[in-house]
Amino acid sequence: MMKEQMKLTEIPRERRISREDFLQKYVKPQKPVVIEHLIEDWPAYDKWSLDYIQEVAGDKTVPLFDNRPISSKYKFNEPHTEMKMGDYIELMKAGPTNYRIFLYHLLKEVPSLQADFKFPKVGLRLIKQIPMLFFGGENSKVFMHYDIDFANILHFHFHGKKKCILFPPSETKYLYKVPHALISREDIDFHNPDFERFPALKNAKGMVTELNHGEALYMPEGYWHQMTYVTPGFSMSLRAAPRKMVNLSRAFYNLFFMRYFDNYMRKWKGQKWIDYKNEQAIKRTHRKNKIAQ
Repeated sequence: MMKEQMKLTEIPRERRISREDFLQKYVKPQKPVVIEHLIEDWPAYDKWSLDYIQEVAGDKTVPLFDNRPISSKYKFNEPHTEMKMGDYIELMKAGPTNYRIFLYHLLKEVPSLQADFKFPKVGLRLIKQIPMLFFGGENSKVFMHYDIDFANILHFHFHGKKKCILFPPSETKYLYKVPHALISREDIDFHNPDFERFPALKNAKGMVTELNHGEALYMPEGYWHQMTYVTPGFSMSLRAAPRKMVNLSRAFYNLFFMRYFDNYMRKWKGQKWIDYKNEQAIKRTHRKNKIAQ
């Protein structure tokens, strides 16, 4: 008997799209899309690979994250270790690894890389700051989460393949959101969910795609996303501020209160605070969905 899976439909794809169609079909209704041929005029499209990054940035020390559960030992988005970029890329090439680079200003560390991209004219008011990069080894995963600033995101992938699972904000009530955090329960496997432990997931309706080199994924503001590196690779995100006032206020709350409150509670209560939040994620989700505790 085939095991029941999440309700995931394929994210729409456009080979190319005009500014007007992108705004009307996806940005205004807040729907995700993959644009396959948006950046072929970037030098990065031909140049950016792990070998190239190793050549130009191999001597840079980079922050690394792995798949260990969040604990009171680390602050919000605090890395678990660090390594030279060249050594990290060698580790990625050698085989599967859980180590990832998350929100790293590599283009600031290596200014020559800034000439390899340009801000696409798709109608989003992209924030003109140095973009952040993300790296991951084969099978490494990013927990299901949404972004602290509720940005509209253009996410460009390079070198290999990356599987992306998305849920709109309307599905939050099914995703076992951890209170005072931006994540769902970390022990949920969205590729192979345990519906006995997490029955509300059966009702969640999401979307999925597999990004290839040079493709761009548009993620509307507040969308949940979970990323798995099918092969070693890296990505870059460009961001635009939230268009909805309610999301702008939520971003302000997250940036200037929530993360500091959570760090304070971790320091004060330690692991008890983490355990409490994980318990509440189940209790609150089941209560909202009228599931017997």
